[in-house]
Amino acid sequence: MEPQQIPVIDPALVEDFFRRLPRQGPGSEEATLCAWKHVGFLPEDARIADIGCGTGGQTLTLARHTGAQITALDISAKFVADLNARAAQAGVDTRLRAIAGSMENLPFAPETFDLIWSEGAVYHIGFGRGLREWRQYLRPGGTVAVTELSWLKPVRPEEIERYFADNGIAPHTAVENLRIMERAGYLPSAHFVLPETCWTDNYYRPMERVMDAFLDEHAHSAPARHFVERMREEIDFYDRYGDCFSYVFYIGRRD
Repeated sequence: MEPQQIPVIDPALVEDFFRRLPRQGPGSEEATLCAWKHVGFLPEDARIADIGCGTGGQTLTLARHTGAQITALDISAKFVADLNARAAQAGVDTRLRAIAGSMENLPFAPETFDLIWSEGAVYHIGFGRGLREWRQYLRPGGTVAVTELSWLKPVRPEEIERYFADNGIAPHTAVENLRIMERAGYLPSAHFVLPETCWTDNYYRPMERVMDAFLDEHAHSAPARHFVERMREEIDFYDRYGDCFSYVFYIGRRD
């Protein structure tokens, strides 16, 4: 069977839709703080980079619960502006600065950060590539904490395998990802599966609540309707096969 041809979606539509959500991917404050506990000791003047920060749900959690200096980066200038405004409103803008940029070409000097964080974003360049390329920006002994879509079962229904393949997604199991992390030059220290509520309560239900307003504001145009249909299809697949996959938080120390 030939792979399904997926129509290109206007990035401006995607950006407009996801700006309406509190999070641009599955997650929760509890999951962020759980990963933070596994990071271990950081110096008082710790520097953190949040790569692919979106509008900063997890970034603000880190800012509120640490005294670190945080630099957040996202390809979307509008997401960055939203995060900077939210940081000012939360009173953490003296320690949190968001900038626009690409994770493929980070504007940082080597060995700048004690911790590199990334939730639901490293897939843009690939888990292994991201870990390998970002390692240079960590100080010796620094830590990386990222989430990556992962299989939870060794054998999955053909329909969900085909759905991911048609969308250019190739998850690995946690065991495989831990090996990738080791080959990239890290000593894995912890990993855990994000619970179902990170997908349902914190991502898909808020997504469903903004769909009608999004369609109305875009006059129910064909591109907007196609995008919403894609999102509804994704939700349906999660509702049916969410026991087969999830994001897994991976935490490792640069060797």
